Amino acid sequence: MITKRITTQQILANLKAKIDARIPIMISSAGSGLVAKLQEAAGTDCINTFSGARLRSNGMGTMSMMWPILDSNQQTLDYTREDIMPALDGKAFVCACLNANDPLKDMRMVLQQCKDMGVNSVSNIGPSISYIDHDSEIFKVMTSAGITLQNEIDMLTLAKEEMDMVSVGLAFTEEDSYAICEQAKPHIFCYHAGTTKGGIKGYDNGMTIEQTAEQTEKVYQKCRELSPDTILVAHGAAMETPSDAQYMLNHTSGHGFWTGSSTERLPIERAVSAAANEFRGLSFDK
Repeated sequence: MITKRITTQQILANLKAKIDARIPIMISSAGSGLVAKLQEAAGTDCINTFSGARLRSNGMGTMSMMWPILDSNQQTLDYTREDIMPALDGKAFVCACLNANDPLKDMRMVLQQCKDMGVNSVSNIGPSISYIDHDSEIFKVMTSAGITLQNEIDMLTLAKEEMDMVSVGLAFTEEDSYAICEQAKPHIFCYHAGTTKGGIKGYDNGMTIEQTAEQTEKVYQKCRELSPDTILVAHGAAMETPSDAQYMLNHTSGHGFWTGSSTERLPIERAVSAAANEFRGLSFDK
């Protein structure tokens, strides 16, 4: 198996061509090689790999990656190398979502491991401190222990400025969004409006698609001031279906969208359940 590699320069050129042609950028998360292969065949521009995607492929919720039940970075590196890269034809580039607060690893070495396997893009959501409510006690405890957004910003900056990688920033709050865009100036930034609703393990925070678009656009406007060249994409909350994503494209000024559960967990749940129930309904002739 020889996996085709895509250079950073080619990735950025492909993205620019899409933007110039007014074609939405599509980023998709994949927890298995089959899902990644199908997403690439459908035309996604980027396959994201992260431990949360792998865990939800095993029937757990994405947020199970927040507990110290596994080495998040090692999980991402291992399944990206063994499951994802061999499954792709080189049409979509791969972005590894890493934990920049890993106390056991030098992130320069982790980024080099990504490059060695042909992954020339990195994001800070594997997981991110931005997941944690900033007014909570656990957030105060974590930041006092050195688990900070600044470490994530530093990783994105290192990837972009020194290691010639495509940097993909992501945040859940306005404050974190602006900090990332101002300091790291990533090639791509995604505003994460909240965990995608729907399905067995989804979470509905009550936000409507209209509210999701309104909040996302507010963040876009400020991020564009802080980093004019950054590609902006939307993700999460009420953006569950293609029609929801179309609403986001119609009502925000971004360049595309990032699908997670929408093109992975939810379709698998529906298709497998429907097929299994149909087979289970079969019977012998009387």
